[in-house]
Order: sequence, then C-alpha cells, then structure tokens
Amino acid sequence: MSINTIIQNATQTLVDHLEELTALDQAIGDGDHGLNMKRGAQAIQAKLAEMEGTGLNESLKTMGKTCVAMIGGSSGPVFGTLLMTLGKELPANPTHQDLALALRTSIEALTRLGKAQVGQKTLLDVLDPVQKVLAQGGDDLIARVRQCALDSAAATADMDATRGRSSFLGERAKGHVDPGSRSTALIIAAVCDTLSRA
Repeated sequence: MSINTIIQNATQTLVDHLEELTALDQAIGDGDHGLNMKRGAQAIQAKLAEMEGTGLNESLKTMGKTCVAMIGGSSGPVFGTLLMTLGKELPANPTHQDLALALRTSIEALTRLGKAQVGQKTLLDVLDPVQKVLAQGGDDLIARVRQCALDSAAATADMDATRGRSSFLGERAKGHVDPGSRSTALIIAAVCDTLSRA
C-alpha cells in the first residue's frame, strides 16, 4: 500500500463531503470549513507527484505546510500543526504504539496552539479517544480506530462549545456536530478503509 494512495483517499473524502462540512459549519461557525478543507485537500493532491517516494515523514511535513499555506481560518494552523508534528515524531515504519505516542505529542502541540482541552467540542475530542484506542492495541485495531473516530465526532453534538466561533452560540451549539471533529473523523476513517483493503 503506497503512502500516496492513502493520502489520495483521505483528501478525496474531504472533497466528497464538502456539502456536509459546509452545512455543519453554517450551523455553528462561519460556514467556510467545507470549502477550506476542500482547498487544502486539493492542494495536497496537487503535490502527490512531488511526494512520491519521499517517505511517510516528509509527506506528512509537506502536507502540514500545505495546510498552513492553503487552508483559511484556524483550520490551517490546526491541521498543519497536527500533520507536521506527526511527521516529526513518527518513525519511517510506525507500529500502533508509535502512532499512539506521536498522536499524544500532537495533541499536546494542538493544546498549546489553541489553548483548547478535550471536552471543549474540538477535533481533540476525536484525536484523544483514537489515541487511547491505538495505545491499547489488540484485535481488529483498524476497525476499532475507525469506529472510535466516527462515534467520537458524533458525540461532539452533545458538548458545550467553549472554544472557537461556536463558543459564542452558548447553548445553541448543542445538538450540532463540530465540523473540525467531523473532518478529522472522515480523514481517519478513510485511512482505515484504505489500510483494510491493503
């Protein structure tokens, strides 16, 4: 399974879910999350040939820099920091324990960046439970990580928003899934689906 295949599938799922992500952000944000993620995804796709054969770490760093440059709003720095930190922390051929450790470091970097904590209706509410599943390991790990990501994103609908634009809505943000969490879950699910077919 080539890294570029995983990247292509993960980025394409964001493009394919443009309308859903836009609708989620229109409910509790400024409505541009879908377009921003599509812009970043397509910019990464345009670099696939350049990334061919560069390895996991360099690919992650390139994607992170692309996110920072191309994705508007807070999502650019957030997803850029996530990807660049993973690129820095992961070995070339990571195990699930390596992924768990790198993801923990990435969560800490994002916490410093956005002053957000788990439970505040952000993508951390997907990354943190996924990190814990990876750390546990065990049977059917890919399927469990996938389901954890999707379930955790859905669960943000029941959370109070205390960070970001949605925090201005107070109780009105309840009942709405956090767009960044949904994007994160879509990416993780696409990676898991691609690995499962390998």
